[in-house]
Amino acid sequence: MSLPLLVFTDLDGTLLSHSSYRWDAATPALDTLRRIGAAVVLASSKTAPEIAEIRAELAWDHCPAIIENGAGILPPDSTDMPKTDSYVRLRHALDSLPAELRDPFCGFGDMTVAQIAQITGLSHNDAANAAERAFSEPGIWSGSAELRGAFIDALHDHGIHAREGGRFLTLSYGRTKADQMAALTDAFAPRHTLALGDAPNDIEMLQAAEFGVIVANPHRDPLPPLPGEDTGRITRTTLPGPAGWNGAVLDLIARLNLN
Repeated sequence: MSLPLLVFTDLDGTLLSHSSYRWDAATPALDTLRRIGAAVVLASSKTAPEIAEIRAELAWDHCPAIIENGAGILPPDSTDMPKTDSYVRLRHALDSLPAELRDPFCGFGDMTVAQIAQITGLSHNDAANAAERAFSEPGIWSGSAELRGAFIDALHDHGIHAREGGRFLTLSYGRTKADQMAALTDAFAPRHTLALGDAPNDIEMLQAAEFGVIVANPHRDPLPPLPGEDTGRITRTTLPGPAGWNGAVLDLIARLNLN
C-alpha cells in the first residue's frame, strides 16, 4: 500500500509554539497521522542533536528529518552528527569579511551557550544542542539595511547564501528545505504531500508540496501572498503555531478523505 500522506513541517512557530517550544495542541492531528499511516518529516534550521531529540519525543524517529534549513538529512533512528567541514569553511569565510560587514552579524559561533539560551528561550541543554552546527550559521544582524545587503553580497562571493527564518538570518552553502523535500518525495512516493511553515525560508517548501499551509505567527510579519492561494492549494491558518497546525492537518485529512 502506498503512503497516503507525506508531511513536511517547520518547527519553531509552526509545529512548535513560538514561546514554549511545545506541540501539545497538535496532538490530535499527530495521532491521526499515525493512525492513517502517514509519515512526518521535520524540516527546520535546527541541528541534528536538536531535531533528534524533538523527533524522538514526538515518536517520529522512524522518519528522516531535514536539518539546518535543508543543508543536510538526519536519517531515521539516527542521532549522529553529520561528518562535514562545511561549518568550519563557512565560519572562516565569515571571519574573512571586512570588519564593517562582519561586526554587525552575531552568529551562534560568536555566542556562549548561555547567550544562545537567552536569545532563544531554550534550556541550557537545548541551547548546547543548537550550538552543535554542521552546515549553517544562524545569527542576528544589528547593522543597517544597506550594510546588510553588502554583507549578503560579500557572502555570495564565497558561495554562501543568507536566508531569513522565523527568528534569525541563517547562512549556509545554499541547499534548501525544498531540495531535500524533492529527494524524499521521490523515495517515499506518497499519494499526497503537505508542507507547513511560517517563515520566508519555508516558501520554497510550501510551493513545492501538493498542498501548503502558512501557519499564523503573530511574532513576525506575515508572508506575502503566494501563488496557489487563489486556488486553495496554499491556505493560511488563523490560529498560530501548533493549534493552527492541528486544524490545518485535520482539515486536509478530511478534505482528502484519508480517514
